[in-house]
Order: sequence, then structure tokens, then C-alpha cells
Amino acid sequence: MKHFFTIFLILILSVFNSFAQKKVYLAHIESEIDLGLAPYITRVIDEAERENADAIIFKINTLGGRVDAAIQIKDAIISSKILTIAFIDHRAISAGALIALSNKKIVMVPAGSIGAATVVDQSGQKVGEKYQSFMRSEMRSIAEKNGRPVDICQGMVDERIVVPGLVDSTQLITLTTDEAIKYGIADTVVSDLNDVLKDFNLSGAKVIDVYPNWAEDTVKFLNNPIVSSILIMIGIFGLFAEIKHPGFGLPGIAGVIALLLFFGSSYILDLASILDIILFAAGVVLLILEIFVIPGFGVAGILGIIFVIASLFLALIGGSLPFVDTQQVSIAVIQLASALVAAILLIILLARFLPKSTVFSRLVLSNEENADKGFVSSKSLSELIGREGKALTTLRPAGMADFNGEKIDVVADGDYVQQGSKLKVLRVEGSKVVVREIK
Repeated sequence: MKHFFTIFLILILSVFNSFAQKKVYLAHIESEIDLGLAPYITRVIDEAERENADAIIFKINTLGGRVDAAIQIKDAIISSKILTIAFIDHRAISAGALIALSNKKIVMVPAGSIGAATVVDQSGQKVGEKYQSFMRSEMRSIAEKNGRPVDICQGMVDERIVVPGLVDSTQLITLTTDEAIKYGIADTVVSDLNDVLKDFNLSGAKVIDVYPNWAEDTVKFLNNPIVSSILIMIGIFGLFAEIKHPGFGLPGIAGVIALLLFFGSSYILDLASILDIILFAAGVVLLILEIFVIPGFGVAGILGIIFVIASLFLALIGGSLPFVDTQQVSIAVIQLASALVAAILLIILLARFLPKSTVFSRLVLSNEENADKGFVSSKSLSELIGREGKALTTLRPAGMADFNGEKIDVVADGDYVQQGSKLKVLRVEGSKVVVREIK
């Protein structure tokens, strides 16, 4: 009786197991490989592992892209314990070849191609041996791990590697589908996704098709060179405006939001590190100390500027690779310089024209309305023009001054005026009284 019950239980479990539906996650690598792709692939892998999926299929059709992004994706794929399948739908070139080879299994459609993984710059020119050596080692390591021909994988990076019957010492290796099968790079030829499922005993599996979500698309958008340059410009302008005119307002809020978006997206994409963010914060603190605490402009101010610029630059070039692409550095320099110049021009234009504009006059309280009818909103300050007084507080550049016993909020026409200095009123702009130190 006991044996009968055991056999019956095994049969029931076998029937239940046969009806249990398998799960397969499908991810898409079908455009240029950039840093915005890495968080999406990592999320797919994490979700598949959390749901105990039977496999992850990466549908690949790309001409390549950023090597640092491909390495992040490769590390995520190769670390997964789930069956990973590269479904090459036409081509996996350059960085795409590295990603495809990191999978445990590779399948290709007829007339597909894989290879040509030499590291090149933005203009398509081959970069130095240091870069190629690193890429060869990456290809070699994944070939050894997944049982692929090491010489062929390295030959996709270095044309000097000879593979008899395939290439001589002048050609990079790029394989067609038939060649990839022949030389053991790919495992089988398929026509579509159903063939992939069938070949790996996954027929009838529930395919969970995952695309990038809004957050990943947003991070990718913020990392666009034009967008990141605009964020830097707004951040610098807001920072300067708040330091120049104490009292937190719209420029400061816009600047903080812009810098949070810039550093936040860069941190998510592994471009900016915690140290970069700390370096930026330290630079801002040094600038504030220089302006509000330490008279004049000295070491603290210079260090503050250096720290701010250095942190922004480091966040633009990133630190994912053991080398820095010179083309990437050039782009970062152009981005940062453009943002700084644009911010300075914006500051100059607003300082010169905004106080006189109709829009600005609507944002501040008018000194006088309908004076002919006897209505005024505040005491006219124009009578102060030309008068002399004394600084009651240090002007950095705003502060308080005394004019024959009348205390008035003033703004210095320079960066710093010592307490007790003699002042002269130069002009009145709305409710703003501009003064200059009398030497």
C-alpha cells in the first residue's frame, strides 16, 4: 500500500509538472548600443531571475555602439545563472558581437553576420593597441567561458590573428551565418522566435516581451549630449544667480533640479560616481565660503571653481573602462565648454536687459502707480540718486546702508564692500538701490 501511494504521488507530480508553463523573457538590442541600454538589460535579467524564468532571449540586430555600454551588458549577461540565448536577427557587429558571444547559446537567422569588433573612435578610425588589447582580452575571456573558438573571437578584434582557411593576417573576422555554424560560433540556424523556442525545448512557453520603460527612456534622453549640456548650463546659471543674489528663488530651484537630473542620470548610467558628486558639492561649498565669509577672492574660490568643473567633466566622460577614449574626452570638453559659455552669456544678458524689460517689471512691485491721482505703492527711492551714506553691513554684494539715519537695502555695483565704507547711490532700478564704494 505504501509503495502504491508513492507511485501514485509521483504520477500526480509528473502530470502537474508537465502542465506547468515555462517562462521565457525576451529583450531587444536592436539599435545603437549606448549607456541607456545597460539599465534596461540589467532590469530584464533581474526580473527573469526573480521570476525563476527558464531562459532569456536577447534579440540582437545592431551595428554596435559604445564599448563601455557593451561591457556593462556583457557583465550582466555572463553573470546570470539562467539560460541566455542570443537570437541574432540579421547582424551583431562590433559591440553587438561582444554582447552576443557573452550568451550561453547563439542562434542566427539565414544570411546573418557577426564580428568586426575592433575598437574605433567616433569617426570610425581604429584606436591604439591599448584599447585593442583590452577588447581582445574581453573576447578571449567570454570565448573560454562559453566554449567558443578563442582565435576566431580574438580575430574579430585583431586582423593580425590568422585562422587558416578563413582569414589571413590582413583581415578582420566577420562571419556569415553558415560560417558561424561551421566554426562553432553559433549553435543553430532559425527563422523566427518560434524556432528558437522549439530548438531549446521551450515550445509553448509564456514569452514575456520586455521593452524599456519610461524611466529608462528618460535617463537615456537626459544623457543625450545636447540635453546634458543644457542641464549643465541651467545648473551653473542657477548656482551663480543664487550666490550673487542671496535668497532662494526660481533660478536656484531650476539650477538644483537641472544638476540633480544631470548627476542622477549620470550616476544611474555609471558615468558619475559618488566621489564626483561629493567633489561638486565641495566646490560649491568653497565658492560660498569665498563669497560670503572670506573677503576678496583667493585659494578657496579658485579651488571651488576647479572642483565644480572637474566634477562635471568626470561625470561626462565616465569611468566604466580602464581607459579613456580620446574622442569621448573631446566631446566632453566641447559639451562642458559650450555649457559654460552659454551660462555666462545668459547671465550677462539677463543682468543687462531683464531689469529694464516689461516682463520683469510685472514680476516686481512698481514704485509708483497713477501718481497723478495720489496713489503710490511705496516711497519713491529715486531721490536717493547721488546721495552718500555708509555701509551698515558688509555688501556681498547685497546688504544695508545708512543715509542720514535712513536705513536702506542696497546692492553694490561690485562683488564686495567692507562694512563701514562710504557709499554713493549710482542708480535706482525699481526697488533696487545700486551703490558704489567711495575710495
